[in-house]
Amino acid sequence: MIKFAHNNFNVLDLEKSLQFYQEALNLKEVRRTEKPDFTLVYLGDNGETPHTLELTWLKDRKEPYNLGENEFHLAFVTDDYEALHEKHKKMGCICYENPMMGIYFINDPDGYWLEILPVR
Repeated sequence: MIKFAHNNFNVLDLEKSLQFYQEALNLKEVRRTEKPDFTLVYLGDNGETPHTLELTWLKDRKEPYNLGENEFHLAFVTDDYEALHEKHKKMGCICYENPMMGIYFINDPDGYWLEILPVR
């Protein structure tokens, strides 16, 4: 048996990232590993799925991560697309919209793209 466990994003400012993911997507910390040089924080969607997002904070890292052309993303589905779109618009984190497909993307404090789509 093989199944997904988590995805990882490396972050520069752990507290800023935790605040963003809580506010923007209602993701909450479910587990944390503290080591002298790094911290791992796993975020969950309140039990809706077993999948988690692992945020890795390398404590001595100062320069932003090079995300290349940023051609990857995580996708989130919502049953209240219009309300979430309005919230993200007010937060100023929408980075791309595709009305023809009925989706949009937000970016987190480190520039990672997160797709938002309605339940279909």
